[in-house]
Amino acid sequence: MSRLRNDFLWGAATSPHQTEGNNINSDWWARELLVPGMEPSGDAVDSYHRYREDMRLLADAGLNAYRFGIEWARIEPRPGAFSRAELAHYRRMIDTALELGLTPVITLHHFSSPRWFAEEGGWTGDQAVERFVSYVEVVTRILDGVEWVATINEPNMLAMMTMLQDAMRSGDVTEWKSPTVDGEAERQRIAANLPVPEPKYGHRFVAVHHAVRDIVRERTGAKVGWTIANQALTATPGNEDKLREVRYAAEDLYLEGSAGDDFVGVQSYSSQQVDANGIVPHPDHPDNTLTGAAYRPDALDIAVRHAWESTGLPILVTENGIATADDERRIQYTREALSHLIQAAQDGVDVRGYLHWSALDNYEWGHWEPTFGLIAVDRETFERRPKPSLGWLGTVARSGGASLTAD
Repeated sequence: MSRLRNDFLWGAATSPHQTEGNNINSDWWARELLVPGMEPSGDAVDSYHRYREDMRLLADAGLNAYRFGIEWARIEPRPGAFSRAELAHYRRMIDTALELGLTPVITLHHFSSPRWFAEEGGWTGDQAVERFVSYVEVVTRILDGVEWVATINEPNMLAMMTMLQDAMRSGDVTEWKSPTVDGEAERQRIAANLPVPEPKYGHRFVAVHHAVRDIVRERTGAKVGWTIANQALTATPGNEDKLREVRYAAEDLYLEGSAGDDFVGVQSYSSQQVDANGIVPHPDHPDNTLTGAAYRPDALDIAVRHAWESTGLPILVTENGIATADDERRIQYTREALSHLIQAAQDGVDVRGYLHWSALDNYEWGHWEPTFGLIAVDRETFERRPKPSLGWLGTVARSGGASLTAD
């Protein structure tokens, strides 16, 4: 029998730009038009109009939580011009989740920003903190009844993308890399080797996070944190010092930035080693996922335990999943990952929930092929087709995790 809290969150996650469609005022929409070889998001999977159907499928399956985001580019399409209609739209989404018995876990920023924000310098611009504070002050007006709020999704990945953008402006880098997988990697099943962000970028995001978390907490009463991309890094023999160096810039700086938060969001998919030269690329292997990452369901255990040891904060698994077209493999991966998570909870880690990535097959930041969803979507008709993994995870949720021991 599992030893999970009675109020444990069992759910799935999405982001606005990846699912809503026609996010025309965002920097990502502009990037899709400019970067050669990048597939456009277009209508995405039309969740902007079909969110009730998406939520109902999750609730009917037996899940009790849904993580989704609020799109800043829709809320503030021009500097200082806030859309009442879009604020009302996201409030309806929150109300729908509550009506269906889903605890909404709200993300205030999930990679995409208003185009004007990017054009005035983005996250390294002089007004970045002030701009984000202004947005958060407005959006907190619609968060009544929300218990969980993440300020920024994967600030360490966002720092990497910001660093890459700066390098492209200076001419030091000529090609954009997707945070999921680059085009060549998608063809060859080799994971994109993304650079480790310089600490100066990380410190900027820590400052942004600290500037808004008390605003959210005081105005909503919600538990506030942010979600971190946890790479479950391990050292090759003799390279423990290099591991600490690399992991600080890639992850631990952001875990330290969680001090004073109410929780930390752990996002884990695979694991990589660190040798004397840094992070070792995923070797080519027939078991690798559609993004080229190694098949490592044990990565969640490594990531959760490291986040717990580093912060002492309650852990909310805000993303965990696998890019695969084989849904039986998705179930196998998730079963193993959850077994590790339950063992961590039994060992004393304060785990508050598990939110699978993703609820739907969706746009993966420049590419459509990697499929993470519990629900397939026909991109011509937008018909939703629940996969067996959704029903399986719902059964696990209804049993509080106990059904895993019977599988």
